[in-house]
Amino acid sequence: MTTTPDVVRFSLKNGVVLAVASLVSAAGFIWPFFYSGESLPRTQIFFTLAIFIAFILTIIEISNSRLDAKSVALLGVLSALIAALRPLGAGAVGIEPMWFLLILAARVFGPSFGFLLGVISVFVSALLTGGFGPWLGYQIFAAAWIGLIAGLLPGRSNIRGKREIAFLMAYSVFAALLFGILMDLQFWPWALGANTQLSYLPGAGISENISHFLTFHFLSAMAWDIPRAIFTAGLILIAGRPVLTALRRTYVRAAFLTPIEFIERGKA
Repeated sequence: MTTTPDVVRFSLKNGVVLAVASLVSAAGFIWPFFYSGESLPRTQIFFTLAIFIAFILTIIEISNSRLDAKSVALLGVLSALIAALRPLGAGAVGIEPMWFLLILAARVFGPSFGFLLGVISVFVSALLTGGFGPWLGYQIFAAAWIGLIAGLLPGRSNIRGKREIAFLMAYSVFAALLFGILMDLQFWPWALGANTQLSYLPGAGISENISHFLTFHFLSAMAWDIPRAIFTAGLILIAGRPVLTALRRTYVRAAFLTPIEFIERGKA
């Protein structure tokens, strides 16, 4: 069995920094269950710091030639495609066609590429649609993690055909539901005030707030997350095989991370 090399390879040092950034941003999602204060905190500092670290890492990797010109070009093209796909459904009842391409690209090109693709594509989408707001940092890291996990799924080199499509469909359902949970976590503390059975209660116990959140999330998932999961899995079922074939052909023909050699005329 052969191993498919990643198109993007983070150095060990930058990988550790990226993991720290992810942990910092994860704290921005789960703080409601551990915060003991009586008023809502300002959590955007977590994401401002984490996103800044992620973009700096990208620049460092490019300047150190860990991303060659072909990798950067492919990252740009796929980010633009995903950013263009994202507003097609206008977020209506979870109809978001961007996720199937992110998952398939990360499957072919590896976890680091998937992470960067998630970060850049959501940021570019925000530029195109004017979707800047306190939610953007959450969306960026949620997409980055979905791309990262897609690239880490087993069988990149030896699972093909119907088995792979079924495997990716199952993951797409998980990813759609995960994205919904993460988005609800960033929205829930400010959504309903403090006077309902679904509200976040500052200073309340972990079990009580978890119960409130699960009830809130179940009600929202019926309208957003489940349609998103069905739609994304359906796209992979219909278009997954040809898209994977095209991406793998691009991978082979572009010979990523292979040094470009110039040969003088007459010496070939």
